[in-house]
Amino acid sequence: MPILGAHMSIAGGYYKAAESGRLRGCQCIQLFTKNNNQWRAKPITPPEAEQFKQAVAAAGLLHPLAHDSYLINLAAPDDLLWHKSIDAFVEELERASLLGIPWVVTHPGAFTTGTEESGLQRVIAALDEVRQRIAGLPAGCLLENTAGQGSALGARFEHLATLIDGVRDASWLGVCIDTCHVFAAGYPLASTRDYRATLRAMDATFGIERIKAVHVNDSVKPLGSRVDRHAHIGEGQIGLDGFRRLLNDERFQDMPMYLETPKGDRDGVDLDEMNLAVLRNLVESAG
Repeated sequence: MPILGAHMSIAGGYYKAAESGRLRGCQCIQLFTKNNNQWRAKPITPPEAEQFKQAVAAAGLLHPLAHDSYLINLAAPDDLLWHKSIDAFVEELERASLLGIPWVVTHPGAFTTGTEESGLQRVIAALDEVRQRIAGLPAGCLLENTAGQGSALGARFEHLATLIDGVRDASWLGVCIDTCHVFAAGYPLASTRDYRATLRAMDATFGIERIKAVHVNDSVKPLGSRVDRHAHIGEGQIGLDGFRRLLNDERFQDMPMYLETPKGDRDGVDLDEMNLAVLRNLVESAG
């Protein structure tokens, strides 16, 4: 069975993310190590890091995962923003390493006023510089596929393959697949035939063995919309059957999967708990 959890807030302290995850029945959690809409952040103190690690252990959580700031754009054609993004991503990996988090998820970036090819080459150069600067740190990078809004790279699986194949050292790179992004980018998941074709496309480009994490999100918008809007599991355009196939795919047993669906409650039930129950019922009903 996959390891199921959700993105959790660090409001009140890093350890709070672990405690909130435990209360909601998470087996794994994802978090931001800083405000995701700001460049700067206070350094993580050793006591904060130790408290987080102890809370993760006490909650029995596996595979804590970090997501980087949305301000980072490793594909930026503007040199100032590009270098600022490299510095910020190095800091993200340093912060994750202090917290004992093995992977940091990042979107490949947007080429904006450049071209798709020039954008991919900028990301490759940025990743090579980051790798040189963080050599020896335990945290690695997971490249996340995107819905393809605007000039965002990563909507095609070939983009991820180009980045992995292009860097000097790919040993620290993996892939995080987002189901909403896959669908919105134009890869179908609903039927058995469609699901198998989409997984074959992944394997033929970057390789399924590169997948280290999955974001499980349904999609508000239709197939190929290139619009990133997350829906509750089974309440969007992907539907329950697509998630049933994913959760019962032998290749993804023991894979950490994280909800990034809307927060809140419905009729007194926490929405993360609701979505986790839906996912677990799909595994239980597997025939």
